[in-house]
Amino acid sequence: MTSAKLPIDDVLHAGPPASPLVEAVLDLSRARIRAAFAASGQSWEEFVFAGSDTLVTNADFAAVEAAILASGHRFDWSASISAKERPEAYKAVDGTADAGAGFSHPEAPSGEFDETGRALRGIGDNVVRHAADVQGTALYVRSNERVMELLSAGVPPGSIAIIDDSGGTLTAPIIDQFTGVVCAGGSVRSHLGILTREYNIACLMNAKVTGIREGDRIVIEATAQAKTTEDYQTGTDRVGRVWLLAEKA
Repeated sequence: MTSAKLPIDDVLHAGPPASPLVEAVLDLSRARIRAAFAASGQSWEEFVFAGSDTLVTNADFAAVEAAILASGHRFDWSASISAKERPEAYKAVDGTADAGAGFSHPEAPSGEFDETGRALRGIGDNVVRHAADVQGTALYVRSNERVMELLSAGVPPGSIAIIDDSGGTLTAPIIDQFTGVVCAGGSVRSHLGILTREYNIACLMNAKVTGIREGDRIVIEATAQAKTTEDYQTGTDRVGRVWLLAEKA
């Protein structure tokens, strides 16, 4: 008897092979899901919405993750706590964990100081278009410990937070004290993007920055056109820039 055809069967395989993550998920789909669907006697729509609620268990997800890690692949991290708590599962931090050292994204654009005393140091997805660009002092917030320090001492006025956790939970207790936010992860629809929008704080998500240290004076191009859901879907390149300001003599 021929097994029922699944939508996943339409995925074509061609060299180079898919990533370990894709291959592990496809293996799960082809084995357990195919067998359960064939035995259910249901249409695909019925199976998805009624018959598959207990099909994939936590143990299945753990097995998929184990297969991926066994292949030598490790996950990229978007929050530093992930790499700290499970270093065996995440790619190594690139040596910039120290707050003062900052990020150094390999794809971040950079340039020399221009006649106005600004040097390009990165780009990101603008959450909301503001009437003016935002200037402030770079403040790296990359751990719960740093948040606790800022909760106790207060966020210095005019601080632009540079963080890697797009969830927003890390910085939620102090977010209203920031002048701006630059986040290395997520999108304009991430929790952090929503919070900054509600607080009317200039914010760039999915940012690629380099050469910015704790205490540097920087500018967020908050006047850049905001990135939309359609931009993500169509791959439209629309970014706001981050500039480093020259030190005053």
